[in-house]
Amino acid sequence: MTVSNTLKHTMIKGTLVLTMAGLISRFMGFFFRIFLSHAFGEENVGLYQLIFPVYTLCLSLGTAGIETALSHITAKKISLGKKNEAQNILYAAIIVTVILSLIQILIIQKNAAHIAHSFLGDERCVELLIIISYALPCASVHCCICGCSFGMQQTRIPALSQLIEQSTRILTVILLFFYLKSIGEIPSIHLAVVGIVAGEFASAFYSARSFSHMKMFMARPSFSALDRDTRELLMLSAPLTANRTAVTLLQSIEAASIPASLRLFGCSSSEALSIYGVLTGMALPCILFPSAITSSVGTMLTPAVTTAVSTGTRADIKRLTARAAGSCFILGLFCCLCFLLTGNLLGDLVFHSSSAGKFILTLAWICPFLYTNTALISTINGLGKTTATFLINTSCLTVRILSVYFIIPLLGIQGYLLGLLASQIMESILALAVLSYFQKKPEH
Repeated sequence: MTVSNTLKHTMIKGTLVLTMAGLISRFMGFFFRIFLSHAFGEENVGLYQLIFPVYTLCLSLGTAGIETALSHITAKKISLGKKNEAQNILYAAIIVTVILSLIQILIIQKNAAHIAHSFLGDERCVELLIIISYALPCASVHCCICGCSFGMQQTRIPALSQLIEQSTRILTVILLFFYLKSIGEIPSIHLAVVGIVAGEFASAFYSARSFSHMKMFMARPSFSALDRDTRELLMLSAPLTANRTAVTLLQSIEAASIPASLRLFGCSSSEALSIYGVLTGMALPCILFPSAITSSVGTMLTPAVTTAVSTGTRADIKRLTARAAGSCFILGLFCCLCFLLTGNLLGDLVFHSSSAGKFILTLAWICPFLYTNTALISTINGLGKTTATFLINTSCLTVRILSVYFIIPLLGIQGYLLGLLASQIMESILALAVLSYFQKKPEH
């Protein structure tokens, strides 16, 4: 079997496993969001969505770069037959990320009122921030084990842990909701955040238990080499973390500024939060539902391209990219057509919101670009051109932030949707330009 066929076989197998888990998880999450919108209302869903920029920023600072670096180092160690060193790197990653997450808990809980008032613009987020901070240590363990699994080209643990996290999260919220109703209490949106903590705990417990039973990780860790392994991990993860954090910070500013810009347009605080809740809690998840497939393709494409760089040829890379990007583009066109035909129906029947239907119709146009960009960016990352990825993401986010500050006050939320479409088109153009430049460079 040729290098190209081997990569293709491994990528397809891993993609299928992750896609099935992703589709099931998003299917569950889709109906869970319908439950949230009916149980707590659009404004409370907006309040719930408002804390995610802070949570995502903490994950970027504490785990995102380390997870990617861990995947790369593990793949390298395994290919060289150094399984014990791969094990030590995993333990070093868990120790570092858990320590960082505990520091983040202290910072969030001490400054929750300031973050809610100054950054999120709503003091009702204080308790939600305190609750969600407890999910960070569990998310750290979960991310590290998933990173190591991807480095080993194994997708069973990440796939199952994703399903366990989603199932536990949904069951926790629903059971607590109906229990409180049965005793005469009024359930609040706090339950949705409690569900996040419960889901992360369950997935971390499952991941850790499953990994501890793997033969290659049965040996005792070498604590004498822990210092060396930690340095190796941090040297590779530091630039990745810086890039991811910068991008996430821009995304957080973008998300937190939307309600404020809607108030400048003339919406009341309640209306602004409701519109934000419909957009981020109903319309966007609907548009992103099929991206479970493209996300799986992207996850498997990055290590496949990395392997092709080392053992294959530029033709192998070109074939992998063309097939992945072409498939994602076709899926995007199909989904765009489906959402254009059913957008209003989905908004009225599923979410009981005409606004959700209008947003889905507008967002449908980003599908071909959004889905294809996943494959293009994953290829660029696989080539090791992470700086190019950072510059592309930063440029596109700048367009979106400008639309938030300058177009929303003039056109309302439609101004942001136009900015979002423009940023996705721009990302496609820039990514294709980078890949075209790589293909034209002489092969050594």
